[in-house]
Amino acid sequence: MSVTGLFHAVVDAAHTAITGLATHLEPPAGTLAAALAIVVFTLLVRAALTPLTYLQIRTERRRAVLAPEVEKLRKKHKDPVELATATLALQREHGIGPFAGILPALVQAPFFMVMYRVALDPPPGAIAGVPLTAHLSAGLPVFAVLLAISTALAWWSSRRAVTQLSAVPQSADPQSADPSQQAAAVTAKMLKYLPWLSVLAVAWLPLAGALYLVTSSAWTAAEQLVRRRLVPTPTPTAR
Repeated sequence: MSVTGLFHAVVDAAHTAITGLATHLEPPAGTLAAALAIVVFTLLVRAALTPLTYLQIRTERRRAVLAPEVEKLRKKHKDPVELATATLALQREHGIGPFAGILPALVQAPFFMVMYRVALDPPPGAIAGVPLTAHLSAGLPVFAVLLAISTALAWWSSRRAVTQLSAVPQSADPQSADPSQQAAAVTAKMLKYLPWLSVLAVAWLPLAGALYLVTSSAWTAAEQLVRRRLVPTPTPTAR
């Protein structure tokens, strides 16, 4: 099966699952059944991705614990290649994979594409009389609520990213910073502005897509609050 065929198969499967959920929810929910099905399906998928988020948070904390060791390596190795090699070796020694920090985003990207396609042809349904296929101009009252929620979530996520950026150890010479430090700084700067793109996406997508995006963003915010309290901070290993 080609990549295109596989993508269409996944889209069809997601559409079938949401339609099935809507059918089961229709007796109690009425015209809100399809909207609730999108919310439930999104939450189920995000819950399935929770282990990846756990791995991401654990990796961030391990990197924070290793910061003093990385600083020692920076003083020891003046050559950037030697510094990068020693830093990667130190991270591998402590179980830090190079892609653990971005795994949730990588996995969610194709899921967003799938949900975007599903949102273009959602099951029949409406929220307060606004069809799930409607755009901003045709459903302003409902979109206003979603935009308000999305803006609040974007503000919170952006503020948290700023806090993370301030916690990243800064080198006096950016060129001598180790790869993980550079990557952490770049990621934090991106996360400062990326949440606001979701607000624009909510305003641009049809109602079904906006509902998915707000649900997913709310899950991310709640997950970060809860998981960062539950994931234990590793103790540095004596060297």
